[in-house]
Amino acid sequence: MKIFKKENDNVQVLCFPDETVEKGDYLLIEDCQSDRSLLVQVIDVQFANIPGMMEDLLRDQIGDSEVFGEDYDTLNMNSQINILRDIRLLIGKIRCSIKNNSIDMNVSWLPSRMSSAIHRIKPDKLFQILGIGKLQPINIGETDSGSDLFIDAEALDGGLSIITGMKGSGKSHLSKLLLLGLIDHGAPSIVLDVNGEYSNLCLSREGKPNRYEEKIILLKVGGNFKVTLEYAGLRTVSNIMSHNLELPETSLREFHRIWKDLERRGRVSLKTFKVALQTSNINEHVREAILSRLNTLASFNFFTDDEREMLRIEDVSNRISKGGALILGLNEVSPTQRRIAVEFMLGKLVELLRSWQLKAVFLFAEEAHLYLRETYWEDIVTRMRHLGLFTIFVTNQPDTIEDSIYRQADSIFLFNFKSEHDLNALSKVARIDNETMRSITQSLRPHYCLTVGHVTKEVPLVVKVKPLDVLTMGETRRFFT
Repeated sequence: MKIFKKENDNVQVLCFPDETVEKGDYLLIEDCQSDRSLLVQVIDVQFANIPGMMEDLLRDQIGDSEVFGEDYDTLNMNSQINILRDIRLLIGKIRCSIKNNSIDMNVSWLPSRMSSAIHRIKPDKLFQILGIGKLQPINIGETDSGSDLFIDAEALDGGLSIITGMKGSGKSHLSKLLLLGLIDHGAPSIVLDVNGEYSNLCLSREGKPNRYEEKIILLKVGGNFKVTLEYAGLRTVSNIMSHNLELPETSLREFHRIWKDLERRGRVSLKTFKVALQTSNINEHVREAILSRLNTLASFNFFTDDEREMLRIEDVSNRISKGGALILGLNEVSPTQRRIAVEFMLGKLVELLRSWQLKAVFLFAEEAHLYLRETYWEDIVTRMRHLGLFTIFVTNQPDTIEDSIYRQADSIFLFNFKSEHDLNALSKVARIDNETMRSITQSLRPHYCLTVGHVTKEVPLVVKVKPLDVLTMGETRRFFT
């Protein structure tokens, strides 16, 4: 291989037919006259556009079809011509320079054209140079050459991650790998499970209990997960009334007044609130507006007046404080009830994090656009991460994620996309250039993903997500098996 051209961070390399290089591979350009080298990722493979090549191919084709007899090649020119015809042009992106086996992001240095040696770098050597997978390693898969890729759990700590790809590409499978990896390293997590995909992670593929049996806690909204108004608190219930049940501002002010009056008198509950409404001297329309919302809450069977039925998040969070996950099952409830349960959970988490009853927690949000109101997006990414709530968004609709979220993402896992609309949305990803993203993600096979960000030291890597030895659920149900 030889350097042909360099423009900005783009490098073009001539590759001969006997040299095997594929899209996504890494090349190391070592200058024999320097102690530095360039790390280049191949984002496309083309044929070298040699002057006169089209005319030569056409002439050859015409000769094959019209000329008969023996072909004498005394100077053995055909073999050389055939090599020239098959020479490829590798389009690469400079990712970093390497000096003394350590990364240097200064890529202004240019290696020699003639005295440089270029070779495909082995994944194991690349991972060693990048220094990934050394602290709290999580094995997420392997490269095409069979090398395991480990990322550090610490790289997910304190940040925001996004997993996105087409339906069936393997994004939920990867999120389960990350979740179980965090549990193995003693981290607490909460999963907003929309499709019921995480409920059986405590079972092996054969359906038998595994080592996660005591670390996975399933919460069923309206089943084993009920709360009282008093435990939820005025702030959270007020948000539910306003944002989920659309209580008018005028009625909301009366709701606040009655709540505080009940607090002074003793206890806030659905029953005492309804009694206070009937005896309170307020506008009839306001009374009916508040009462109808309270009846809606009561009908969902999520809020209860019986404290014996109530589940305190503090109590179950203690059970996962040294590694575990609360799975909030949202697959068997209505969209409104789903949003109410999530509103309560996020409000209570913020309260527990502020009071240091929880040190920190990882939040897995599957298809968050289905239940998170828009004002929560930026709130989770900015304010809540400072409190210790670190989010992993999982979605097959990248255009539902706000631009501000992409700009603040620390790590991104991209699976296959074909839609131009989705690719346009993904082009806003700040962690990777548009050209690389479009070229590689469009050609990814199922269960392969392009990983970039803190987890890979900002160097994009392609990995095949490994299978899990748990009952994962979430597979598409099919008629023809």
